[in-house]
Amino acid sequence: MDQPSGRSFMQVLCEKYSPENFPYRRGPGMGVHVPATPQGSPMKDRLNLPSVLVLNSCGITCAGDEKEIAAFCAHVSELDLSDNKLEDWHEVSKIVSNVPQLEFLNLSSNPLNLSVLERTCAGSFSGVRKLVLNNSKASWETVHTILQELPDLEELFLCLNDYKTVSCPSICCHSLKLLHITDNNLQDWTEIRKLGVMFPSLDTLVLANNHLNAIEEPDDSLARLFPNLRSISLHKSGLQSWEDIDKLNSFPKLEEVRLLGIPLLQPYTTEERRKLVIARLPSVSKLNGSVVTDGEREDSERFFIRYYVDVPQEEVPFRYHELITKYGKLEPLAEVDLRPQSSAKVEVHFNDQVEEMSIRLDQTVAELKKQLKTLVQLPTSNMLLYYFDHEAPFGPEEMKYSSRALHSFGIRDGDKIYVESKTK
Repeated sequence: MDQPSGRSFMQVLCEKYSPENFPYRRGPGMGVHVPATPQGSPMKDRLNLPSVLVLNSCGITCAGDEKEIAAFCAHVSELDLSDNKLEDWHEVSKIVSNVPQLEFLNLSSNPLNLSVLERTCAGSFSGVRKLVLNNSKASWETVHTILQELPDLEELFLCLNDYKTVSCPSICCHSLKLLHITDNNLQDWTEIRKLGVMFPSLDTLVLANNHLNAIEEPDDSLARLFPNLRSISLHKSGLQSWEDIDKLNSFPKLEEVRLLGIPLLQPYTTEERRKLVIARLPSVSKLNGSVVTDGEREDSERFFIRYYVDVPQEEVPFRYHELITKYGKLEPLAEVDLRPQSSAKVEVHFNDQVEEMSIRLDQTVAELKKQLKTLVQLPTSNMLLYYFDHEAPFGPEEMKYSSRALHSFGIRDGDKIYVESKTK
């Protein structure tokens, strides 16, 4: 059979990892391997290959010499072939079947939807534990074939594949722990629930950018569908109801949730969003990537009670009554204005005169002198100012520096400013 036109895997491998481009490196963990070259190979023991091969965006269309792949890639455990021009699963199979230690395979952004994956081809992937098929437009039939032939598959990436529905295979995949299926168009919960049926051991489900509009499932059914789910990402979904957030409590092992950019939370402040969500999800220990400490949880739950304290009884969420049982009914916090004082009423003393006046605290000593010039009838250059704190145990402080701001002295109502003329 004629080999497809274009650059082969072996051709690119030789170019990229030749000694000129990828010198031999010594040291633990480098994974460099110099294999015995097959008879007649033009490389003559000159190729230094790491155990992780990155051959993305290289224009690869076919495998090349399978004997050389077998000789040079026997130790390779990770292979990135993303963004190439592989459109035939048979060519992918020729590569993978000759990499016996392969555990990670990235085939993203290859036009593999142009061919059908047969079970005999998929069988060559049997040792792969992590498979990335982002933007490959892989059909659900292809995914089903892969799941049947990869008994140890633990992580699967199916992002950007234009899925609007999910198709269930005849058999479940019990090995899969992590599923990334972001940036598709899965808006209806009836499609998402199929993922629970397909992957009963799922630990992490990443559904970001899918515009999911609601979680429509009875609580006991959610627990059965996702019994092992520990982490879920619903970033930029279409959730619009607090009832959908409450539904997350039905996942018995859920610890981590990501919920940024959903319509429900848009009207709230940043503080309100985080605290109201934490208070509703008592078992969640990490929200949007940040650990929820015991202190933050208590603050959030107390905030939740105060937030709903004046809401009509029929509109109060059930969680409010649970927290009232825990903390009792809390009074609203007193509002305290912590903004710095902008002005102060002080006594200005000069010779035997005392004048009460209001001064701005955002001005400098030099500006205050200008303000006092008319009152004390002295030029600013001949003026000495002293600040006296009426509550302080020590005497007046000279206001030496013209550029110093008045608020830095801590001036308050009732304090005194003494003005003296410089001695001649």
